[in-house]
Amino acid sequence: MTIGIGILLIAVGAILRFGISTVATHGIGVHTIGDILMVVGVLGVVLWLLVWAPWAPRARRRHTVYREEVPPDEIPPARRYPDETTPIRRYPYEDEYRR
Repeated sequence: MTIGIGILLIAVGAILRFGISTVATHGIGVHTIGDILMVVGVLGVVLWLLVWAPWAPRARRRHTVYREEVPPDEIPPARRYPDETTPIRRYPYEDEYRR
């Protein structure tokens, strides 16, 4: 049982227990069913927190990252930018449209 199902059982049990006001039903105790669903939901949430929560993925888990030092001769060359003499083309096929 996940925590979502446990909370859903608690909500449905609370609706059956506190939201329905019946005087008598034949053979079915709606308030008792609501109590049972709330107890099962609470047990499910508590057991999930005790058993599964320690292994649940955490959003802010910290990891140690180790980097290897790369010798300077193995570093890839940096991006080369065009010098001032190279014309900058802003549009593809720009030369064809200038004719």
